[in-house]
Amino acid sequence: MYDIRHIAGLFDLRADYVFGAPYGSGHINDTFRIEVDQAGIRTRFILQRVNSNVFKQPIPLMENVKRVTDEALRVLLAEGCKEAYRRTLTIIPAKDGKPYAQDEEGNVWRVYPFIERARTYDMIENPGQCIEVARAFGNFQKLGANLPGEPLFETIPDFHNTTKRFRNFQNAIATDPLGRAKSVQKEIDWFLAREADCHKVVNYLASGELPLRVTHNDTKLNNVMLDDVTGGGVCVIDLDTTMPGSSLYDFGDMIRTSTSPAAEDEKDISKVTMRMEYFEALAKGYCEAATFLTPLEKSLLPFSGKLLTMECGMRFLTDYLEGDTYFKIKRPEHNLDRTRTQMALVESIEAQMDAMMRFVEHD
Repeated sequence: MYDIRHIAGLFDLRADYVFGAPYGSGHINDTFRIEVDQAGIRTRFILQRVNSNVFKQPIPLMENVKRVTDEALRVLLAEGCKEAYRRTLTIIPAKDGKPYAQDEEGNVWRVYPFIERARTYDMIENPGQCIEVARAFGNFQKLGANLPGEPLFETIPDFHNTTKRFRNFQNAIATDPLGRAKSVQKEIDWFLAREADCHKVVNYLASGELPLRVTHNDTKLNNVMLDDVTGGGVCVIDLDTTMPGSSLYDFGDMIRTSTSPAAEDEKDISKVTMRMEYFEALAKGYCEAATFLTPLEKSLLPFSGKLLTMECGMRFLTDYLEGDTYFKIKRPEHNLDRTRTQMALVESIEAQMDAMMRFVEHD
């Protein structure tokens, strides 16, 4: 679909193009690994097309990425980090000096150096990985804690605004375009009973009791590169959703995506559980790095897992009621299966909330 050689030539690589090929398992952006010859040395880069169907304003998005990566590199160099250029993504400028290039069709492209001797994983294999992933995301937030200038651009407005998510859910119930509400009344009532939880963090942010931070907003395992030898967290990637938010959004999504052994769409909800050992590993790694947390932020870390899991389940159910128009489905009740899995995980978190709180208080 794309002339990769031509597009690579839009960037200031100062090298001869050798080849390029699709890379990775991402579902949003088009990603290629390219190899060039820099004065006789083969060097690899990541070339990506930003999906403008998902990210409606890719140029402000790239300005976000430039600001965040520049600040992270500045802090790492100031700290004397010997692997500063491996510990953060860095943008290769286009030949016109911009942090992106546009092709003839208006597509926005970017280039990063390829992070060598590290890889990503799609599934958590052990609690040790939880520690490394959580520490990496904590460090990412820490590197951007004093970002100068105006707040970052919101690449997806109200992405984790759970008050608005709840209103969307209520609207889907009221309109019920496919007449599905009656068949899922039990699930609807389950979420309605937890409405107060949806407003908690939003209200704290509005009052200033919780600070706005530079947050990643997609804290899955496969967005952290782990060292091939040590297994340690090296670099946080996929920065498209980096924008102002609460630290709780990032930590809560780590709990949602890392603590249950079951798949997100598992039909047998008896397999769904929040494994305390994995939560403790996440909390340990994150708190070691996120030394900037306020007492209120730290006290809400266990609750954040409940909130973000509930938000995701509510989005699945909203989409089911609206006719499966947002999330891709592979079977008629796919979104309903996803909803029930998230509900089961929330109930497991609720059952262990006291123990989670005790761990965080004494960690």
